[in-house]
Amino acid sequence: MDRQSQIDRAHAFRDMHDRNSILLLPNAWDAGSARLFAQRGFAAVATTSGGVAWSLGCADGEQAPVAEVVAAIARITRVVDVPVTADIEAGYGDTPAAVGETVRAVIEAGAVGVNLEDGRHDGLRDCAEAAERIAGARAAATAAGVPIVINARVDCWITPAADETVRFADAVRRARAYLAAGADCIYPIGLGDPAVLAALVKTIDAPVNVGARPGMPGLAELARIGVARVSTATRFAAIALGAVDQAAQAMRASGGFDSLAPSLSHADVQKLFVHG
Repeated sequence: MDRQSQIDRAHAFRDMHDRNSILLLPNAWDAGSARLFAQRGFAAVATTSGGVAWSLGCADGEQAPVAEVVAAIARITRVVDVPVTADIEAGYGDTPAAVGETVRAVIEAGAVGVNLEDGRHDGLRDCAEAAERIAGARAAATAAGVPIVINARVDCWITPAADETVRFADAVRRARAYLAAGADCIYPIGLGDPAVLAALVKTIDAPVNVGARPGMPGLAELARIGVARVSTATRFAAIALGAVDQAAQAMRASGGFDSLAPSLSHADVQKLFVHG
């Protein structure tokens, strides 16, 4: 992809966050899943860090070598004609400059957006430190000339908190600091309570991403309360592995092969790649 085409996709992706409509964003884990999502009419595709890591033979949590992750992103951007945003976890680096290097690499791989989280294995990063890492990501994008969308993950709802009021206040403080540092969208991962979600959307007045899962309100209700973007995280990758697991166990248990009837035939999958 030439740089101007990438810039055009970045602007198109940015326009999808104008909050006039809700963006439904499926998370791919390889070129095949990305191609499938694009062919089924999704306006943009995200990657899932967990799914990509699993496809590379690694656990989630920055366990996959960053070079292999970037190569996987490049394969995905090569086979789709829609904007691709990459989940780069905590940025694969100890410093803001190192995070910027990761962002530069995924931009070179064709991405026009990134997810960047503020959690660590031992809890949340200091807010100022997390904001500096977002600033490093934005500086790298500016230097590359590609106006990527930075989706700043706020991990308050997946870390222990003694008081929900304190948790909410910390999330708002972090969201505002991240937006000031160059983020475009806020992702309160783990937050599923519609009332709290609506309060957060109203308080920060910025595009908010939520992670889809069973039991959550549907798109119409999420749009009503002001959510701008819904992503699927590892759900589709886990569904795919689960389907294979069920078929494999049925084959072993029965000695028969009826479980090997796919909903997509070989010819169907081939058709996804006829033009690329």
